[in-house]
Amino acid sequence: MTVITTHVLDLARGRAAAGLDVRLDRQAGDGGWDPLALARTDGDGRVRAWPGAPEPAPGVHRLTFATGAYFGAAGVEAFHPEVSVVFRVADAAAHHHVPLLLSPFGYTTYRGT
Repeated sequence: MTVITTHVLDLARGRAAAGLDVRLDRQAGDGGWDPLALARTDGDGRVRAWPGAPEPAPGVHRLTFATGAYFGAAGVEAFHPEVSVVFRVADAAAHHHVPLLLSPFGYTTYRGT
């Protein structure tokens, strides 16, 4: 099972944010970040799998969304060059869905299902 998924909706354009680069990291024991995988949202704005990522493990994780590049490709200036969402995985077998609602000047996130 893929333990971490995301879905990005572009609120300014009223559609899924397709083609947005997302990086998945896990916090190391020293407080730094270990990169796990890179992915790009599909046509529905989703990342359903992380190519090359190791087996899921409990710990603190981070999704970093390349929002500046995404909006820049559309000719839109964005306030946030990237958005990082940090969250805890307690149960490595559980599904962790982390949606992002995005606009050029703000965002919100929550734990989805």
